[in-house]
Amino acid sequence: MPKSHFTLAAALAPALLLAACGGSDDDRLPQLSAAQASTLQACADLAGRLSLANTQITASTVVPAGTLTVAGKSVPEHCRVTGQMHQRVSAVDGQTYAIGFEMRLPVNWNGRFFHQVNGGTDGNIGTAAGGKGGGGPLSNGLFDGFAVLSSDAGHTNAQNPLFGLDPQARLDYGYQAVGKLTPMAKSLIQTAYGRQPDRSYLVGCSNGGRHAMVGAARYAADYDGILAGNPGFNLPKAAVAQLYGAQQLNSVASDPADIATSFTPAERALVASKVLEKCDALDGASDGLVQDTQACQSAFSLERDVPSCSGARDGSCLSQAQKTALANIFRGARNSAGTALYASFPYDAGITSANWASWKFQSSIGAARDPVAVGFIFQVPPAPTSILTDTKAFALAFNMDTDAPKIAATNATYTESSLAFMTPPNPTDLSALKNRGAKMMVYHGTSDGVFSSSDTATWYDGLRNANGGDAGNFARLYLVPGMNHCSAGPATDQFDMVTALVDWVEKGVAPDSVLATARGAGNAGGVNADVPSGWAADRSRPLCPYPQVARYNGSGSLELASSFSCK
Repeated sequence: MPKSHFTLAAALAPALLLAACGGSDDDRLPQLSAAQASTLQACADLAGRLSLANTQITASTVVPAGTLTVAGKSVPEHCRVTGQMHQRVSAVDGQTYAIGFEMRLPVNWNGRFFHQVNGGTDGNIGTAAGGKGGGGPLSNGLFDGFAVLSSDAGHTNAQNPLFGLDPQARLDYGYQAVGKLTPMAKSLIQTAYGRQPDRSYLVGCSNGGRHAMVGAARYAADYDGILAGNPGFNLPKAAVAQLYGAQQLNSVASDPADIATSFTPAERALVASKVLEKCDALDGASDGLVQDTQACQSAFSLERDVPSCSGARDGSCLSQAQKTALANIFRGARNSAGTALYASFPYDAGITSANWASWKFQSSIGAARDPVAVGFIFQVPPAPTSILTDTKAFALAFNMDTDAPKIAATNATYTESSLAFMTPPNPTDLSALKNRGAKMMVYHGTSDGVFSSSDTATWYDGLRNANGGDAGNFARLYLVPGMNHCSAGPATDQFDMVTALVDWVEKGVAPDSVLATARGAGNAGGVNADVPSGWAADRSRPLCPYPQVARYNGSGSLELASSFSCK
């Protein structure tokens, strides 16, 4: 064969192979290079060396090794920098607002920026340690050498929840604080180390997971890796669903003063046991974990499988009214016309845990969570401040027909609705992130009591559809059986998603599974009280990229991840 012909055939071979495998040139995304290490060049004088508009450094101090610890290990020496951005006085409520932050800059830097986005209604500058996913961390970003940023998202805890009266504070909380903090943090890193970060990661759980998903859509050019845990990316709708749930629970509470009496621990354990009876073995192993969550929703029937009370409630049955209330909650909030206001929730065994109960029985009516988030941060116009005297009454009186639409409303003062400033725009169009070679990992506990893992799975189905049926070359979702909100529940809830994400972004090693471990007695990261007594203290499982589930191989210990495969 002439040399020219051989060269042409060789050049065509990869394309022919791709075509034979159903691939195309579009599948070959850019491979980002690995970050390179550096050493801190400045700390105490950073305030004098950094000159950025609308930014004030209030302190920069050396933190000796061992001042912070993680799982009993000393966090190395680093520089702690505190400051604020965009201080202003609101023309609406007269309050002084600013975006407060802290950064922790390790002496021995791995070349990476870790933006730790925080949970709840923000307002607290959490220690910039860099959580890596799940419960009971054995390491963190700062320990691993990341430069870590944490912020209050534009308001203080003392301003919670009434910061929502200020339109700009709403926008900063929703998405603008991340956009303002990111270039500042990279400039600070430039000043401290003499160069910009090689790679940048945006990481959080709960509202932090929402921040991360919003960042994937709005700030794709700024981040190479996104990790979103139990993301409340439809948070205003989820908060409305919490009020709906409180109304359902109140309708069956045996003590009107305590909605927790709607479902006692024994009654919740009964439901969990019946879920396990129908669903535990669907993955091939009866081990107290429902891996095949989707199949379980067809296999289990609350009405059929849970005994109905013929007399008084005694923990061995549910009344018909209880079944109706619980079915309504898991079906998802609806208005009187039957229109869905939020997603459904999957039945799972984690309904027994204190974490699940706290979201349903406390946060749904309390002065720190859902009633005030809806009333002051999400709805237009905001509710009167008088609701702070009785947030339970506000929750129970909230009208799903006339009040729920207020989260989508605007007016001359509040020109962006909460559905605009709290949620990712075009959430299934992440082409900007994908096309530059960035990666995204999402995890969600299937027993989350506030944000539905079914909602997240539906989002990922849409992302797959928008990418020719498969988004796995840049974004993957991992459902965590039994896990509650970000951690806890009868689950293997200890895992490190950040290391897996870095390996994917910088080495091209796709995370075909992530090892997760139970936190039983003696766990260095902290014991999970919900781990069943019959489990090994260090039971492990693979977390699988959705829609795969971990299935038993047919042999091997039920306590070991190696006995299960993602299928």
